[in-house]
Amino acid sequence: MKFVNPKKILVIRFSSLGDVLLTTPFLRVVKNKYPKIEIDYLIRDSFIDAIKLNPNISNIFSWKTEDDLESLISQLKLANYDFIIDLQNNFRSRKVVSKLGKSGFSFKKPNIKKFLLVNLKYNLLKDEKSIPERYINVIPELQIDEKGLELFIPSENKLENLTEKGIIGLAPGAFHFTKRYPIDYFAKVGNMLKNDGFEIAIFGGKSDREICSELNSKIEGSFDFSNDNKLFETASKMKNCKLVICNDSGLMHTATAVGIPVVSIFGSTVKEFGFSPFGVANLIIENNNLSCRPCSHIGKSVCKKKHFKCMLDLNPNLVYEKTIKFMSSL
Repeated sequence: MKFVNPKKILVIRFSSLGDVLLTTPFLRVVKNKYPKIEIDYLIRDSFIDAIKLNPNISNIFSWKTEDDLESLISQLKLANYDFIIDLQNNFRSRKVVSKLGKSGFSFKKPNIKKFLLVNLKYNLLKDEKSIPERYINVIPELQIDEKGLELFIPSENKLENLTEKGIIGLAPGAFHFTKRYPIDYFAKVGNMLKNDGFEIAIFGGKSDREICSELNSKIEGSFDFSNDNKLFETASKMKNCKLVICNDSGLMHTATAVGIPVVSIFGSTVKEFGFSPFGVANLIIENNNLSCRPCSHIGKSVCKKKHFKCMLDLNPNLVYEKTIKFMSSL
């Protein structure tokens, strides 16, 4: 099947924040190649801000419950799409595609390769492309451009630089425990940067409020900008940072989507899964001396080895020194 003369398509990506932002190069490339095309997007309601103002999208359909989704399917059947682009490719999205009864393209997940890497440490993912490139390769006629992720936000909420050196953002959260650099370590890095004359801004979503508050208490004079998942507010403040230090998380992709360099600390996951920072200057700090890593492609609630060396062996001095060296290259 070829992607020939498309006039109207539906893109499906339900979640989550980072994964949705990673679809934005696909949207841009399609719109640039076919300027008159209408691109509709089907997404979970809680992640709609990631694409809400994206000019490449014609209509957004969002849902909260299964009943909402069923109602939308009835509505989408009337849209007369040329193609359905399933970038989620799970049971629910395949069900939607089947019920719409239209030709489509779907994102091929390298599940067997991920299984082999996680469980047998047999790495067939070394030459795999980034997730944005893989999304674009869903349609053979498309080619990646030289731009990165995109997040379109309302007018920027300017932060006043209180120092000549500027603001460093810290984003200590991640959904899974094994993807989180320890708060005490984050605090030590933040305090060293604070002593160097940088202002420290802390970012997080609703599930990060507690750890952001704790980090704020450990770095005197820092600013806690965590909130109840107000993406536009977070992104607009991130745009004022010199760089953001973060975990492998949605806020890592948020920073890259507004063009901010990142230092990302990878624990139980690895960049071969394709979710490394995309389209901006970046540095990944990880422990490559562990035979148990990666232990998961999404992260775990506990370290099953009970040592958590993937993070604990990355001492704050190491992260600080690598960050300073990275900033000098910007």
